[in-house]
Amino acid sequence: MKNYRTPSLVINLKNYAEIYSNYSLDISKISESVANETSVEIIVCPPNPVLSKIIDIVNIPIYAQHVDDSKIGSSTGSIVPELLKSINCPGSLINHSEKRIPLDEIERLIMKFKEIELTSLVCAQSIEEVEKIAKLNPDIIAIEPPELIGSGRAVSKVNPKIISDSVGVVNQINNNIDVLCGAGIMTAEDVSIALELGSKGILIASGIIQANDWKNKIIELSTPMKNYL
Repeated sequence: MKNYRTPSLVINLKNYAEIYSNYSLDISKISESVANETSVEIIVCPPNPVLSKIIDIVNIPIYAQHVDDSKIGSSTGSIVPELLKSINCPGSLINHSEKRIPLDEIERLIMKFKEIELTSLVCAQSIEEVEKIAKLNPDIIAIEPPELIGSGRAVSKVNPKIISDSVGVVNQINNNIDVLCGAGIMTAEDVSIALELGSKGILIASGIIQANDWKNKIIELSTPMKNYL
């Protein structure tokens, strides 16, 4: 379900030490402030233990970092889609490079998300995987070459072709699917290049979380998106 706007800045907090305690809430509030100032769609993905708390406090989209292909009931330890729905979580990352799942599970999750009206943001590592996932009709595909994640070497500069090719492949299959990119994004220039290549936004983690000033960095990276509103 498309309950988001593009271009989007999606911030994955992962489990970095920098966001322990109340810092997940702090960066979510900062993101909300910048979103209000810039009108850019900013989506934050905090760790699951604080997901519900942050959803109740801030007024921007708060997605889960992961969801399991499990059912309500006897599924101890699993994060089931219906649970996300019950806490007003509007969507989730699926198949992140650090939490990959088989294609058949991705397909079932996309179908379940459509059924209960959640947004599916599915990650892919290669053009071949982008094509397979696009045929499952998720809402968003994020192309992230794993070798560049956390490297500080922006995919938009090091491997721009993987972005433009992903956009081309997806548009041939279903041009209603939005393509984001991530891995190594650090600067406004990195973001600008990605948008020029056809990306509808950025999926980012360390480039923001490990910055000295979260607000200034979020403003910097969201500013190029204002030209695409």
